[in-house]
Amino acid sequence: MDQKKIGSFLKELRKEKEITQEQFAEILGVSGRTVSRWETGNNMPDISLLVNIAEYFDVSIPEIINGERKSENMNEEVREVAETLSDYANVEKETIIKDIRMQSILGTGALAVYMILELTNAVSVSKVFEMISVYAEVLVYVAMVMILVHTTGLLTKIRKRNEKFKGVPKGVLMVGGAILAFAVAAIIKYVFSLFGVM
Repeated sequence: MDQKKIGSFLKELRKEKEITQEQFAEILGVSGRTVSRWETGNNMPDISLLVNIAEYFDVSIPEIINGERKSENMNEEVREVAETLSDYANVEKETIIKDIRMQSILGTGALAVYMILELTNAVSVSKVFEMISVYAEVLVYVAMVMILVHTTGLLTKIRKRNEKFKGVPKGVLMVGGAILAFAVAAIIKYVFSLFGVM
């Protein structure tokens, strides 16, 4: 796939329509800079935008990907496949964002509890507050590890590579991942405490 060729083709199509990069960007709901980066071949349009680009310029997705016009029109089957891929990509993105949002809220809440207990010196008043403080502190690390696991796609990679995880529901994997993250966070905290860092 030649990104420069694709970029030149997109630029040629846009000029045929006699619109500016900014106007095209507005039609697609992206920035003018994004369109500029496509046209220079520095970036590629997101898969979810290919159907819209193809329809707007009345070309096929293979024509966009090949960076040149073919004589035949976009086949309906190709369009359906592209739309399905686009929907799939959007659902996958939304799921990852939702998981990261949940982990961020959990981590922020744990950090708030930890800070309140430490700043008010409540940990010295009661053993219960001290335990809650330790738990909240470790939970902050758990949230960080879980966000890392989600953003890198590690959980999905493990699930895809290992046959024994294939039938396991995502919720169970997430709980298992949280437990593992909790253990890793506790070990990190313990190691840091040995060196007097915490």
